[in-house]
Amino acid sequence: MGGIAGLYYPSMPKPVDPARVRAMADAQAHRGPDGAGVWTAPGVGLGHRRLSIIDVEGSPQPMTSADGALTVTYDGEIYNFVALRAELEAHGAVFQTSGDTEVLLQAWDVWGPAMLPRLNGMFAVAIHDARRQCLFLARDRLGVKPLHYTTLADGALAFSSELKGLLAHPLLRREPEIRAVEDYLAYGYVPDDTCLVAGVCKLPAGHAMLVERGRTVPLPQRWWNVDFSMRATGSVRDLAAELQALLRDAVTTRMAADVPLGAFLSGGVDSSAVVALMSEASRGAVRTCTIGFEDAGPDARRPAAEVSQRFATAHRERTVTPDNYALIETLVEAFDEPFADASALAAYRLCELAREDMTVALSGDGADAAFAGYGRYKVQVAEERVRGLLSPDLRRNLFGALGRHYPEPDWTPRPLRAKTMLLALADDGAEAYARSVGVTTPALRAALFTAAARRALSGHRAEDRYVTTMRDAPARDALDRAQYADLQHWLPGNVLTRTDRTSMAVGLETRAPLLDHRLVKFAARLPAGMRLRGGQGKWLMKKALERYLPKDVLYRPEMARATPISAWFRGPLADEAAALSRSRVLVGSGWFDPATIARIAADHRNGVAEHGRTLWQLVMLERAMARLFG
Repeated sequence: MGGIAGLYYPSMPKPVDPARVRAMADAQAHRGPDGAGVWTAPGVGLGHRRLSIIDVEGSPQPMTSADGALTVTYDGEIYNFVALRAELEAHGAVFQTSGDTEVLLQAWDVWGPAMLPRLNGMFAVAIHDARRQCLFLARDRLGVKPLHYTTLADGALAFSSELKGLLAHPLLRREPEIRAVEDYLAYGYVPDDTCLVAGVCKLPAGHAMLVERGRTVPLPQRWWNVDFSMRATGSVRDLAAELQALLRDAVTTRMAADVPLGAFLSGGVDSSAVVALMSEASRGAVRTCTIGFEDAGPDARRPAAEVSQRFATAHRERTVTPDNYALIETLVEAFDEPFADASALAAYRLCELAREDMTVALSGDGADAAFAGYGRYKVQVAEERVRGLLSPDLRRNLFGALGRHYPEPDWTPRPLRAKTMLLALADDGAEAYARSVGVTTPALRAALFTAAARRALSGHRAEDRYVTTMRDAPARDALDRAQYADLQHWLPGNVLTRTDRTSMAVGLETRAPLLDHRLVKFAARLPAGMRLRGGQGKWLMKKALERYLPKDVLYRPEMARATPISAWFRGPLADEAAALSRSRVLVGSGWFDPATIARIAADHRNGVAEHGRTLWQLVMLERAMARLFG
């Protein structure tokens, strides 16, 4: 649908310069290449960039109600807008357009903030209500659509889909946030509860803010949460049938579009399920696309071609060379904050390919987090069983001592790291899982940081957010707690950020049917054994899909997606890695120890250790900081 931006003065209705709102919106022109609009009134200004999907000729934004009291700008799609429209018409609403934007205006007029639980969709929405003298900001349940905000020096609340919209405002104070650097180094992305630009916030998934004139800006309030504390009852057959119905509805409701629509297809369970259900509901051949890499190990082309042939899709694939380091600057610009998941390289190329013949693409995002598909869940559950057999003191003394003295080269693959497993068993479950989802250990981060950086962190530790979330989770067991934490942090911060930025960078809308909130709620209530059984993740989901997909698709081992970044830092990017220890941005910040960086780069280049991922993190951090802070 596009990108949004705006300014609101909570204290008094100061004049708003339309040019500033327009600049904030236009900084996100890639999100909405089909149109632009700005609306201002005393104390408020709203901007929009439009990617036309539904009601292509109508529904311009910002949109104002017939009486002039309400104005909305929003990014996303409301999939149940037709049903909501009928319900609102029964309340006396009269519609002037046929799209979903006006439904939001009328829904606010009738229900106010209580409209949110009625919405099935992905959205970041801003509504100005002149009668109530307020601005309402809300984000969808799982964080598919982004929304950044901050308070400027003149008292204005500024908001924007992407950080670059705020960066376009001259009053934004640009200072780096050291805690976000710690978090980024730990996870490879900047989580949604922080930002690399100090003072900038991201509205959390499933949260809303009602900013009223004459009052201070409040903290966001949660309006939706996933609950793992309940358990569904019923036979496998009945629950599988219920899941089939939910899957079909989630896919078909996301196929509504007045522009070309298709799907990403990797040949894995999730994307194959989406394509199978789309084919069942479609009169014509479903458009699909796949990306592959030359000489980079297993890729998606062969399994995707097999699924495409089964469902007679209009399939396109593209093979790209492994020299995608040329994309670094493109990704830095697309993400604003540093993002070091190397899968973003393939995601961007896939979105480029998709955009050539479609404007909307359905993806398989989210099923691993919702239905327990990640391999780390199996490890966490097994380790928790062991922890339950021994006292904490015995575990710390026994496994801690063994782990500290166990010899293990840096290049040992993570699944074979006995040292890592022993140290994890010495910790409690939340601490161990917090470390397992990270990509840079606390010890390596401590070595990279200077004493000044460690003082500036004031005890902040990236893992604490996971530990706290897991301990406070509405959950029953270890699997529940791990999934809940991933849905709060990993999903919006990594998975959905990657998809949103790479797709919107090329003007492509992506939809994630497997993250329909009804599906996520259903999955959270399943007994743990119906999510993870016999080492098989997504167990019930695969059972439900047996009528659609062959077993060799459903139960084949997951392919590790190869990325060539380690080879880059021993080849074409080796000099760039070595130069990091002399970086004006990194070393000049006073936060990084040049000797440690130099040693990491040299050890990797010489094959002494495997530091490709860490070097990729540092390169992306350096480029992002240079762009953000000059």
